[in-house]
Amino acid sequence: MLAIVFVSDMKSEMETHVVLLSSPGLGHLTPVLELAKRLATLSNSKVTIFVVPSLSAAESLVIQSFMSLNLCRIILLPPPDISHIVHADAAVVTRIAVIMREIKPAFSSAVSALSVPPTLFIVDLFGYESMDIADQFKIPKFVYIPSHAGFLALTLYLPVLDEVVKGEYVDEKDALFIPGCRPLQLEDVVDPMLCRSDQQYLEYLNMGIKIPMADGILLNTWEELEPATLAALRDDKLWGGISKAPIYPVGPTVTTPNRPIDSNKSEMFLWLDKQPSESVLYISFGSGGILTKEQMRELALGLELSQQRFIWVVRTPVVGKSCDGSFFTVGNDCNDERLASYLPEGFLDWSNNMGLIISDWAPQVEILRHQSVGGFLSHCGWNSTLESITHGVPLIAWPLYAEQRMTATLLVEELKIAVRSKTLPSKEIVGREEIKLMVKRLMVDEEGHAMRARVKQFKLSGEKAWNHNGSFFKALAQLMR
Repeated sequence: MLAIVFVSDMKSEMETHVVLLSSPGLGHLTPVLELAKRLATLSNSKVTIFVVPSLSAAESLVIQSFMSLNLCRIILLPPPDISHIVHADAAVVTRIAVIMREIKPAFSSAVSALSVPPTLFIVDLFGYESMDIADQFKIPKFVYIPSHAGFLALTLYLPVLDEVVKGEYVDEKDALFIPGCRPLQLEDVVDPMLCRSDQQYLEYLNMGIKIPMADGILLNTWEELEPATLAALRDDKLWGGISKAPIYPVGPTVTTPNRPIDSNKSEMFLWLDKQPSESVLYISFGSGGILTKEQMRELALGLELSQQRFIWVVRTPVVGKSCDGSFFTVGNDCNDERLASYLPEGFLDWSNNMGLIISDWAPQVEILRHQSVGGFLSHCGWNSTLESITHGVPLIAWPLYAEQRMTATLLVEELKIAVRSKTLPSKEIVGREEIKLMVKRLMVDEEGHAMRARVKQFKLSGEKAWNHNGSFFKALAQLMR
């Protein structure tokens, strides 16, 4: 989808040195790398990316692959030891926020040591506390939110909600009001808002306070995907007293593979080549998502009942209630025999003809763009969601953590390109019969055909956003000026 078109009307593009800071985790690293790639190729900017790596093997591979392009310089910052600050079982949001706070001195020193001083400063949403480093250089500072406009609206409005709502948000009687946006249903609140006494709530609240201090906010969406919410965020009467930072929609910024699909002639792609068009359901729960053993069994049995073709990325099931257990370690769990032991007896025999089981990690974009793939059972992480939309693939929404419940509601109720279960997967087990029905609705029924046609329209609008007069290039031109 990416067409390399150089921006020729920017007087100072050759003088620009953009510095980006990414927090750990593939869900944050990938959109920062892709944004950097576009800044380097489309604005002729010098780009330096500072990364706080995790222990993830998949993340290391992504970094190595990106470095091989020689488009941008990547500097790895040594991860700080936070074991004396937060418990090992602390929420992911808490751990990332503390890591990014502790890394600030090393990051500041590294930026000061650059041979070419930065002229533009971009941090991701967890790097907001480092924005004042830009003030030392007297350069503009921006925050990159690799999510949708609804999530940004909630984040910016949280300090107001914190004053208005006295008890727990989930105990309120009515949905939460956000200016100009759909009311936020209580079951859709982001994880940090589930308990106000948890440190992750305070970290998220601080994010909502500090982000409006940026000179601008970059958002991984485009005008045609969320027109009403973007219009509301720009309405001074609604938001002028809350955030004056201009919004730059720089989406859809999604992963662009470094190799053509024909070079991936593995067993998986050879199998995909033999399947009918749009007949395969791809199943993955992102870089962090993990199911319980009971849920894995129900999903397997639901797939068998549906009799539909599939590719399923399977991980060792979670012990306890955490649904984001592989956030820092994705790519480290590749024991096929052990994973098979968690599936129902006889399932692998049946699936030999109908599907493939992939251990831990798969080339998602290459799979989604294959003509045989017609649906995506997804955790609704925003990166995966955009990858699905930009390849014209409708979804089964299976939200697990973070803002994924908000995203699922956006996909089902506003965009109408997904189906979802009546039971929230993050709270209860979704049974095999309901799974069978959802798969049939998406892959077989007329409802699924209508969603497939609709998502292809959003795919086209995303491509238009990347035209020279599209929303991405307009935002880029404004940003670079």
